[in-house]
Amino acid sequence: METKYYVVVSIEGDYANLKRTDVESDDLKLVARALLPAEINEGSQLKYEMMEYELI
Repeated sequence: METKYYVVVSIEGDYANLKRTDVESDDLKLVARALLPAEINEGSQLKYEMMEYELI
């Protein structure tokens, strides 16, 4: 599986907007907070691998 890197752009209730940092893209990905580590804040760096998000 491909490894992807994201930054948390904003948190809105039960969802977070993520922006990819390993490729050029202006698209945001809306992800349920239940799928993300509980410790995230705006600006947190995440790694997505094997269908799991990990705080880096």
